[in-house]
Amino acid sequence: MTWAGAVYELWRRELLKFGRDASRVGGAILQPLAIWLLLGFGFRETFHLPGAAADVPYLEFLFPGIVALVVLFTSIFSTISIVEERKSGFLQAALAAPAPRTLLILGTTLGGSTLAIVEALLFIALMPLSGPTPSLAGIGLMLLATALVGIAFTALGVTIAWRTRTTRGFHAVMNLFLLPLWVLSGAFFPAQGTAAVLEWVIRLNPVTYAVDGLRHGMYLPDVPPFAIASLEASLAVSAVFAFAMVAIAVHTVNKPLNR
Repeated sequence: MTWAGAVYELWRRELLKFGRDASRVGGAILQPLAIWLLLGFGFRETFHLPGAAADVPYLEFLFPGIVALVVLFTSIFSTISIVEERKSGFLQAALAAPAPRTLLILGTTLGGSTLAIVEALLFIALMPLSGPTPSLAGIGLMLLATALVGIAFTALGVTIAWRTRTTRGFHAVMNLFLLPLWVLSGAFFPAQGTAAVLEWVIRLNPVTYAVDGLRHGMYLPDVPPFAIASLEASLAVSAVFAFAMVAIAVHTVNKPLNR
């Protein structure tokens, strides 16, 4: 089998595993959907955005961040299998194959990001419920931002799963990393109007620019009044973040397996 064939089989395997487990499919999209509706309607009358965005409903403001949350949950569910496969012996068999370990990262990351795009697309179909109706170019831009953050989150999940022995430990570490990254990404509340220190934390958070890219796609061709950066800057930072996470995952996997 060629290296491209090996990556394809690993990619295909991730999709099959996810599709055969209905609870994973439902959990990856239903939980973010519930959070979006509960927070969106719960804070509808009490949460007011600053400045020119003051008339934007909170349900609408929250939508891009929930798309990012869908990707987060999809990444968690797709990479936790690495912990389980260490016990079943599949991971050891894959490492013993005459192919670079980098292929394992590529196949797993591509599979996880593909799942994230599919789940995000299903959620984006609900966007008219939040207010704006996206253009085709806007949807394409949102899917590009989703792909970048999906690659980053999946690669980060691979890195954590590679060094974690139990699923309980995996969830604990993932929550420690991913939930703060999401909350402090401008998804839950905007950087404008917060304390100066918190605003800088949000601006330095790479996930902020992935959420920002989703916002730009949501309002394309208009620019959202609460955007952190330009469209080009948001996509560039997201691409660098995705590349950095893949590089870290490759470096981690090329070390001896933690048993």
